[in-house]
Amino acid sequence: MSARLLVEAAGPGVTIQDEGRFGLSRYGVTPAGPMDIGAYLAATRAAGADSAIEISLGGAAFRAEGATLCVAVAGGDFDIRLDGRPLPSACLLPLAEGARLTLRAGSSGAWCYVAVGGRLDLAPTLGSRATHARSGLGPKPLAVGDALPLAEAAPPPLEPSALAAPWLASSDAPIRLLLGPQDDYFALEEIEVFLNARWRIGARSDRMAYRLEGPAIRHRQGHDIVSDGVAMGAIQIPGDGAPLALMADRQPTGGYPKIATVIGADLGRLAQLRPGENPSFRAVSWDEAVATRRAYFAAIQAGVKREPLSAEPTTESLLAENLVGGVVNAKD
Repeated sequence: MSARLLVEAAGPGVTIQDEGRFGLSRYGVTPAGPMDIGAYLAATRAAGADSAIEISLGGAAFRAEGATLCVAVAGGDFDIRLDGRPLPSACLLPLAEGARLTLRAGSSGAWCYVAVGGRLDLAPTLGSRATHARSGLGPKPLAVGDALPLAEAAPPPLEPSALAAPWLASSDAPIRLLLGPQDDYFALEEIEVFLNARWRIGARSDRMAYRLEGPAIRHRQGHDIVSDGVAMGAIQIPGDGAPLALMADRQPTGGYPKIATVIGADLGRLAQLRPGENPSFRAVSWDEAVATRRAYFAAIQAGVKREPLSAEPTTESLLAENLVGGVVNAKD
């Protein structure tokens, strides 16, 4: 029997995602892809995978069949358990045949990624395995009873380990953004209201857009523009003045003015906010946005570190550490 990952539980919004379906927006095709690219890359690079299962607050559970699988988990601070044993919210583990991996919403975060080392045997659609549920592109959302076959399986680790990736750390700092590209549609006072308001993530938020509840932002020149391309993180202000932060399943074009755009390095932090949580925003310069993005992806490129979970140090872990803090002469 070939190796497979069996889906034993799946809440709403459990989907297959790769990095996205790019180069097709001019044809009206949405990129899709992960909500939190940093968490996605932490999981896929740790496991050696080309895609991942994205899990939201409803959680999920999986079993391995046919082989022991190499599995990495990263994302929000979810409750991760292997046969009931708690694991860190970012970890690499061997999922033995019959073992049960469960993921439930924990103390913070809205999205979590499970990557299986190797390659899932799923046919790409328009060059990508990313699921876009609204249009039906890519694999269908996962449900109980689904089985994901592996065309190739990576060797599993011997023991579970924690993954250390500084970009996964949560932060209460303001989410940084660039004003525009249509900030001239708003008076300076309205821009100040937007930047200084206490916003709330609305209950109707999803992979397409996060609704920001707070003061209405008034337009200076009307709320209709000639439709143009939109990026993930663009914040549209429709006619009712309630901001919409466009996310991974955004439409390719939009006809409402965009007051600002979240910088690339902070998209994951915005995505990991749950309905009811309160983001704040800070405008930054173009140079700061570019420098921050470069530093963010340089850290990701450097890779994640594995930390043993065992209370007893192994010979390998001891040899990897510098345990000598100095030398003294007993005769002195």
